[in-house]
Amino acid sequence: MENKISQFTSQDILDKEFKTGLRGYQPEEVDKFLDDIIKDYQAFNKEISRLQQENQRLKQDMSSPKPEQRRPLATQGQTNYDILKRLSNLEKHVFGSRLSD
Repeated sequence: MENKISQFTSQDILDKEFKTGLRGYQPEEVDKFLDDIIKDYQAFNKEISRLQQENQRLKQDMSSPKPEQRRPLATQGQTNYDILKRLSNLEKHVFGSRLSD
């Protein structure tokens, strides 16, 4: 799947013909250079497709709530209450009657 980010596709580059003049370019050298450019285009297009798929997946992940986000608030409140109760008991044990003074 070719992405239209640039003006040319890898096939456009592959099909391009150059005219030669009396002192023109060496066709073999031009062809080799164009082959390298085609490889770059294909690699870029593959990477762009991969990133677009990853972007779509991340958007979907962001829109669906995580299991810990689905936990009812009462459970979270109960957990906080339990922590505070344990902390209070620990303070009483460590400081004893000094807390009531």
